[in-house]
Formats: sequence, C-alpha cells, structure tokens
Amino acid sequence: MKIGILGGGQLGRMLIQEALKYDDEFYTLDPAPDAPCHNISYFTQGNFNDYETVLNFGKDKDVVTIEIEHVNADALAELESQGIKVVPNSNIIKTIQQKILQKQFYKTHDIPSPEFEVMDGSSDEIKMPLPFVQKMNTGGYDGKGVQVIRTAEDMKNLWTQDSVIEKLVDIDKELSVIVARNENGETKTFPVTEMVADPKLNLLDFNICPVVLSEDIEEQINSITEKFLNAINSPGLFAIELFLDKEGKVWVNETAPRLHNSGHQSQEGNANSQFEQMYRVVKNLPLADTDAIIYSGMLNLVGAEGYSGKVVYEGMEEVLRLPETYVHLYGKTETKPGRKMGHINVLAESREELMEKLVMVKGMVRVIAK
Repeated sequence: MKIGILGGGQLGRMLIQEALKYDDEFYTLDPAPDAPCHNISYFTQGNFNDYETVLNFGKDKDVVTIEIEHVNADALAELESQGIKVVPNSNIIKTIQQKILQKQFYKTHDIPSPEFEVMDGSSDEIKMPLPFVQKMNTGGYDGKGVQVIRTAEDMKNLWTQDSVIEKLVDIDKELSVIVARNENGETKTFPVTEMVADPKLNLLDFNICPVVLSEDIEEQINSITEKFLNAINSPGLFAIELFLDKEGKVWVNETAPRLHNSGHQSQEGNANSQFEQMYRVVKNLPLADTDAIIYSGMLNLVGAEGYSGKVVYEGMEEVLRLPETYVHLYGKTETKPGRKMGHINVLAESREELMEKLVMVKGMVRVIAK
C-alpha cells in the first residue's frame, strides 16, 4: 500500500521504523526540509495546513494518516469524498483539533471533563471563578497554547483569541491511556501510564507504566475509554490524557488523535508498541497485544537551556553501557532549549527500581550543542 503521513516528525519516523518490517511504501509531507522522516520515506516538503498541498499529496495514496493534528481537515474530507481512506477520519480530526468542539464532544457523550465555558476574544464575558485554565481553541501543542490564570493580576495575560476557559482541577496524578480501533470495530487499550511533567517546560518528563490504581479509578477509566470508542465513529489510535484529582475523580484533559509521547515506553515495555498498533489500524489488520511485560518508563531528551546549534549528546556513552536501557534519537541535527531530540526507555522489576533508574539516567545525559 501507499501510505501517506501528514507530518514528518519523530512520531512518523518511529511509525515508519516499526513498519519497515512489512511491505508498504511510506510518503510524508512536512514543511521542514530536514524533518525526521525526510530520509526514511518518500518525502515532500510542503505545508500540511494548505488545502491544495494536502489534496495533491493524498490523491494517489491508498490511505492517509497523521502524526500531528494541526492539518487541513477540509482537504482530508475532500480526499474521503474521492474514495481515499483517511485514518482517523476527517470529522474526528476536525473535532479534536479545535478545543471548543473537543470539549463539546465530551459533554455530548457524557465523558467527564472539567467544567468549561467558551471565550470568543473578550475577558468581559468570563464567569468562571479564579483560578482557571485558558486553552487556545486551535494551535496548542507540547504545552503551548495553555496557561493558568490564578489571580486578578494574571488577567492581564489573558489571550484574546477564541479559547476554552476551564475549571482548574486539583490534580493528584496525570495519567494517559492509549486506545485503538480498526475499521472492523475491534478495539484494544494499552495499560494506563502516569505522566510526570517538567513544570518549567510544561513538557512530559517521565512516563511510568503500569500504574497501580484502585478498582474504582480503573472502573472510571474503563468507562471513559468505552464511551470514547463508542462515540468517535472512526478507526484510529488515540491518546486520552487524564487528570486524577485529589478526591479520586478521573477527568479527561484532552485527546490526541495520533501517536503520543505518553506511549513511547511501549516500544520495549509492552508486548507490542503503539507504533505497531498504529500500523495495524492504518492497514485494518487484527490489533496487536498491548499487555505490559515489565515495568517500563521513558524520559525525554530535550535541548538544555543556553544551547543552540549542532546537537551533542553529553554522557550518552555511559547511558549505552546500562542494561535494559534503550536510546531513541529523532534524527534532528539542530538543538535549541526545550526541543524534543529523542527519548530513553528503561525497564525494571518494580516501580521503585524504575524511578531510581530514570532519575539516574536523567542525571547522566545532557543535550547540548557544539
């Protein structure tokens, strides 16, 4: 099959790396000439937000998928009308890429998500009491487009774009669950992972899987995934980001209609990875076993503060000497502060051992520049 991917970043790269053991042709579209997929696929440099570019890219493909949701969904809808398979379908991409539609989707389908209101550019109409979270309607990614407004003084920082104003949850844990559905309606769910964020960068710092949860919390998550899978009416792989509050209630933060940073540890920690699963969804094959086979965790390799230029991975040789430690680099030659350059997966026999290893590895390696 000719499989087209909108976006040529690290998620597409790892999908292609996994799928190279099968017999397909991969085509990618990305605006950056040196995108991580440029040398492992049939690469087109172009804007995946441009209607005509997406249409021309997809018209001769058997299936088109995404590795970033900020794409031209109208062009994908037109491709569908021409008989091109789009996974996930254009309707769910359009719903998820707009925070307002996404929140309304949860409300319509009785999926628990924090209380919200819509702001259309003016702070005068906000009824939500402080503190609250502001999420831009479109364009948010990797912690961008989200801010917490805690005080009346903070109100001067309010963005004037269309936004969701959301009640601030008293968070105990941030969790994620990755679910998949193929065209035949078969579904599979990966074990829940805990996400530990870097408060400064607002980026994921560690993943930890599996997570020990009470029976009640597991039932809440199972109910959320079941309602979501019944509501989407589309094949696809989706990362549902969750908040567990200090009262034991689970809320949906947001959903990504694609591969996700919170599933990277599945590469070595699960019977099959999220990338294997995504390939099977795109091809409408039987879905893969998702069981966790051991405790696994991931830490992001991000560009260190004060360094921009040709990347150097300081301490990497020491990391490569460690057992049950797996390095995944993204093919990005230029680093800058906060840029995701790769990740490291670690395996362990217990959660305690896993955390010790993750903290140790994090202290061993730095992403700097020449």
